[in-house]
Amino acid sequence: MTMAEARGMTAFGYTLVIGDKNLSSWSLRPWLALKQCGIPFAEARIRLRQPDKKTEILRHSPSGKVPALKTKWGVIWDSIAILEFLAERHPECALWPREEEARAVARSISAEMHAGFATLRHEMPMDLLGRLPSPPVDAVLESEIRRIAAIWTDTRARFGKGGPFLFGAFSNADAMYAPVATRFRTYGVDLARYGDDGTGAAYAAALLALPAMEEWTEGAVEETRSRLRQTEDEAPK
Repeated sequence: MTMAEARGMTAFGYTLVIGDKNLSSWSLRPWLALKQCGIPFAEARIRLRQPDKKTEILRHSPSGKVPALKTKWGVIWDSIAILEFLAERHPECALWPREEEARAVARSISAEMHAGFATLRHEMPMDLLGRLPSPPVDAVLESEIRRIAAIWTDTRARFGKGGPFLFGAFSNADAMYAPVATRFRTYGVDLARYGDDGTGAAYAAALLALPAMEEWTEGAVEETRSRLRQTEDEAPK
C-alpha cells in the first residue's frame, strides 16, 4: 500500500465485505467501481457455500448477504446501494454520466440488471475461472440474452462515442454488467446469434481486458489454489 492509499484508508475507512471471487457476481460490482476510481479500501472475504456463511456475513451486514461496504458513517449493503453511495461521495469519479439523459439511461439499465434476468442468473451462474458448456437455451433465456445484447448495442450507439464502455467512460452501469461479460465467456455465448452486430462482443472484451478485472481474476485463482492446498492438507494421510 502506498502512502497515498494509506491516507485514503484513514480518510474513508472503507472495508468491502465480499464473497468468493470466482463465484460472487454481486461482490464484483462495487469492487470494480472502487478499483476503477482509485478509491482505497480494505477487503473482508467471506467464503460462500459454507454452513456458517450467513453467520459470518451477519457479523458485517444486517442483510446476511454480500457485498457490504463498511464506512465511518455506517454499513451500506446491496451492490446498487453501494454504487449510489460511491457516486454521491466521490463525484470526481463521475460514476454516473454527467449528461442528464445519459445518466437517466444509465440508472435505468443498471436497475434492470439489478432486478431482472433471473433465468440467466440461474442457468448461467457466475463461475469466473470455468469454461463450461452452455445450458439448453429456452425461449426465456434467449429473450434475456437478446435483451442484454440490445442494451449493450443501443447504449453504445447512443452514448458510447467517447470510449469503449456503455457511456464512453467507465460508469456504474459497466460495473453492473461486468459479471455478465464473464458469464458469456464462461458459457461460450456467441452474441451474434442473439442480434449483436459485434458491438456487444467488443464491449464485453473491453470489460474483461480491464486491469482491475485481471486483478480480480488473479485473486480468484489464488483463492482456488489456497483452498485446494487446504483440502489436500486436511485429507487423511
